[in-house]
Amino acid sequence: MARAHGVLGGKWTTLIFRDLLPGPQRYSGLMRSLGGISPRMLAERLDMLEEAGLVERRVYPTNPPTTDYRLTALGQGMGPVIAAMAAFGSSLPPATGEA
Repeated sequence: MARAHGVLGGKWTTLIFRDLLPGPQRYSGLMRSLGGISPRMLAERLDMLEEAGLVERRVYPTNPPTTDYRLTALGQGMGPVIAAMAAFGSSLPPATGEA
């Protein structure tokens, strides 16, 4: 549990998984969907997840080069965890001021 928390415990990490579970995303797409994350924080989180073997970066030799991010097989294993978190979150009463 402690090892999993070490990788998944960051503020944006589970939301990055949520966005990558359906398939590869470009950096700009992740920035749009993760409203409020700074470019530096997103880059740090993606690097950390790549080092942990959960995300892989693919660079395509176009002009200019394009890059996408995708979950590895190990990262795909987070699917049931993210689904359980979403189900749990939707069962909670709204927080004060939350729509």
